[in-house]
Amino acid sequence: MPRYEFRCRACGDTFEVNRPMTESADPASCPQGHADTVKLLSTVAITGRGGGFTPSPGPVASGGGGCCGGGCGCG
Repeated sequence: MPRYEFRCRACGDTFEVNRPMTESADPASCPQGHADTVKLLSTVAITGRGGGFTPSPGPVASGGGGCCGGGCGCG
């Protein structure tokens, strides 16, 4: 279930709420009971050992001088 972060405008407390995505826009009261809260934008970090995207390495320049190390044959 997604976790949403809120900040209370009355006391300044920051808190998280777990709720379904269908309820993501619903208001949330802070743990102190204040209703004047705002939903914060947060970053998502997904880690694990899944079969995710692995970028392939770019071209490898060989030695030899020139303007770019000789990888393009300019030197």
